[in-house]
Parts: sequence; structure tokens; C-alpha cells
Amino acid sequence: MMIRRELHFGRVVPCFSDRLPTIDATFRAAAAAGPAAPAVIDGTSRLSYGELDQRVEALARGLTARGLRKGHRLATLIGNRLAFVELSLACARLGIIHVPLNTRQRRPEIEYALNQCGAAAIVHEAASGAELPDPGAVPDLRLRYVVGGSFAGSEPYERLFESPAADVSRAGVDEEDPFAILYTSGTTGRPKGAVLSNLGAVHSCLNYHHAMGLGPADRMILAVPAAHVTGLIAIVHAILSVGGCLIIMSQFKARAFLELVERERATATLIVPAMYNLCLLDPEFDRFDLSSWKVGAFGGAPMPEATARRMREKCPLMALFNVYGSTETTSPVTVLPRDAGPDRLDSVGVVLPTVDVRVMGDDGREVPAGEPGELWIAGSTVVPGYWQNAEADETAFAGGYWKSGDIGSIDAEGFVRIVDRKKDMINRAGYKIYSAEVEDVLTYHPSVTEVAVVGYPDPVLGERVQAFVVVHRETNEGELQRFCAERLSDYKVPDRFIFVDGALPRNPNGKLLKNALRRWNEPTPA
Repeated sequence: MMIRRELHFGRVVPCFSDRLPTIDATFRAAAAAGPAAPAVIDGTSRLSYGELDQRVEALARGLTARGLRKGHRLATLIGNRLAFVELSLACARLGIIHVPLNTRQRRPEIEYALNQCGAAAIVHEAASGAELPDPGAVPDLRLRYVVGGSFAGSEPYERLFESPAADVSRAGVDEEDPFAILYTSGTTGRPKGAVLSNLGAVHSCLNYHHAMGLGPADRMILAVPAAHVTGLIAIVHAILSVGGCLIIMSQFKARAFLELVERERATATLIVPAMYNLCLLDPEFDRFDLSSWKVGAFGGAPMPEATARRMREKCPLMALFNVYGSTETTSPVTVLPRDAGPDRLDSVGVVLPTVDVRVMGDDGREVPAGEPGELWIAGSTVVPGYWQNAEADETAFAGGYWKSGDIGSIDAEGFVRIVDRKKDMINRAGYKIYSAEVEDVLTYHPSVTEVAVVGYPDPVLGERVQAFVVVHRETNEGELQRFCAERLSDYKVPDRFIFVDGALPRNPNGKLLKNALRRWNEPTPA
């Protein structure tokens, strides 16, 4: 496709010249092209594009009838299910800003996000109802709806499809209008709301289409959380915008995943390497007919060479695609092409057409090709900023580029490699965990004097979470884990605690030496 430079959000960025302007426009085009084609499979529920479009329109009318308008924020606290897809599409149609929250979040995290974005409505799982803040704690939240059961104080989700109005007037949605707000953990312990635009979402979908060859015949499984940027953009909207079929998996289990690929003749996936490894560990892997599985994308963590080799042996028709991206880049920045040789397995691929990546030194100067530096990323998919957070914008952006915090390099052929993380972050099976957020919670425990959180290697998940603590009165690992579990998403809760006598290691300036703590995890030479 032709690329041209355009001015958006005060930046000149590369864009596809031939594109539809919004996520709603891409879905409408797919529905018009194939109204009878399968759109979504969610367990026993199967909807064609025509049927899904009708439900989205009815839902849009219902939201409008309840006073929601363009620019309002609607939060969801629901898992991988049809309702998530319908709400995302209905919000996109009206210009309502979708705020997906993860069902693994706990009340303090949820309350902060709802207040920070000023959400007017929330649709939540019945099982998550107990984690919702009290009405007085979220004064802007006036509408609550529940799916998957009932919950006191929330109306049934299906009631949103009831609208007394025959038609509703609605404001037009433009490509620079916000599409979603996704909260990312921050190094300061407070999440930041990255504002995804329609412009960025449409370009990300097009990048996935071209890089992986996705088309209307593809059937893609949603097995990662829909509330994350990978699930929302790389899977839900990437496949629906091209007229393919979305297959929803409520919760990943390796055996159930393999059964689903075989039964539904799935052609494409984007999951984390740990999931591929879990599939390979199934003792009956070879009995499944996986011949339809042609696109095996992965991201969130490096794939071990042994796992990649075994997947190629077991599924010779599959092309493996390594994807590197983030919430702030609306998912993809680079993709490792299917024809990349085995000597490129340490690379995350080449920069996509509508993205610009520079390798910068600490002095603010670009480094020579092949040398490491911080990856600064610009382009049509980079978010314009964070929701009402000028301080974070000032820190994270410079000259139209987002400073990723990742240390990497680009060789003479354009292949990008990630060599380290500048950010103090743990990568647990693709879930990004910032140490400061966990440390902040543990400092409130009455027994804890000092705490430091680092990752430690795990053969399946990549990394797990470990906390080093100094205490001034008796406590134990179970008590500290329960304390964290009440305040943090379950994947952020430390898997183990190490109680340190005296003090944590620090340099002469008082800076905590986390590298020294990480070395405590390394085996002692024989």
C-alpha cells in the first residue's frame, strides 16, 4: 500500500494513503461485504456479520437512550466474551471511549482508573461485582450493568439493548477521536491511561493484515485477555476489520486450546511463547489435526529457540511471526517476516511501514547502526498521549517520539533486537509488571520496613515475581501474599518472598542495587 506523510496530533507521521477513517467504518465495510459470513464464535453462540451489526446498532441505541454521548467513557470489567466485542464496537460507533479493565484487577486499581478517566458507565462480570468501588467513591459513575449473572446495584446487560427511541441522533466520529483508554502500569506505581485513537487502531489493524497476510478466510482465536492491547487490537479488531472470524476462548487451557483449533479449523493465533510451550507439553499433542493453523504469531516475551524449533517440526505449515509492540504504540512496532532465516531468531523483526524507530543515546543523539540505545518510536500508531496526565506526557514523549524504555539496536539490514529493559519491569508470560507498583503496595503492610521486587527466571512463564523484604515484626509469606492479593491483580502478587536480615543492598548514594538482588537468584558455581 502507498505511504504518505500526514500531520496528526501536531506530528508528521507515515500513513497508509488508502484507508478507512475509523474502527466503526472498517467493521461496517466488512459487514456490508459479507453479511452472512461468520463473525464471532463464543462457545455455542455464533453470529454472522449481519447479526453482529444488528446487535451493535441496538446496543448503540440503548447506550444513547441512557444519556451516553461521544467523548463519554464507558469501562468494561469483563473477560473474553461476546459482550466485550459488542461493547467495543458500539462505543466505536458512537465515539464513546471504551476503557477496558482486566478482571484480575482489584478494587483499589479499579477505583483509581474509574476516577482518573471519569467513567460514566461500567459493564462488569457478576463475579467481579465485589471488586467494584462503592458509589460514593466513584461519583462520576452513574450506570452499572452486569453480565454472566446478577449483582445488586447493577442492571442486566441485555437491558441495554432495549431502547424506546426509534432512532437517535449522534455526532460524527473522526479518525483523530479517541477510541479507547488502556491503563498501563507506571514506574511510579500509578497507572497511566494511554489514549488510543481511531487513526492508530486502524493503522495497526492494516499493519497486521499486511504483515501476516490476514484476510476474510481467516479464523483467529482470542486466547489472551481482550482487555489488553494485544487482544483488543491485534486480535478482536484486526480480524473483524478484514472480515474474518473471531473465535473467543474465555480462558486459556492448553488442551482446550488444541481442541478448539482442531474443531473450528482456526488459521491464526497471537499468544505468548509460554502458551505455545504449554501446548507442546501436552502428551497428546500429536493426535490433534492442526493443519489449518497457518499463522502462529507471538509477542510479549522472547520465544525460546527450542520452542520455535519444535513448533516448526510439529506444524510445518505454520509461519511463526514475532511481534514487538506496546500499549503506547497501539500494539505492533515490528514483525519478524515469515521468510526470515534461522539466524534472525534473536530479532523481533523489521519496523512496520507506518512506524519510525530511532535508537537514541542518553545524550539525545542517534547512535550508529548496530549499536544499542533506547528505542524511540513514532508513527501513526503511537498514542497522542496519556489521559489528563501532562506530567507523564512530558516524561514519555520527545520530538513526536515515544521513549519506550527498551534498550535495543537496529542492524544494517533493518532488523531490530531488544537487548535489555531500561524500565524496571517484570515480564510474566506476557503480562508486564512494574516493580514499583508491587513495592508501593507492600510498603503499606504494617510489618514491612523495606522492600524490593525483582523477577526471577521461570522455564514456562519466562519470569516470576519475587519480593525481598526487611521486616520489623513477625509476619510470613502467606500473610504478605494475601495482603497483596487484596490490592493487586493476581499475576502481580509475588510468587515468593525472601526475608532479609539487616538492610537491602545499596550503593554509597543510597540507590537500591537490584542487580545484586537478581544475582542472589543465580545458582552458585559448583
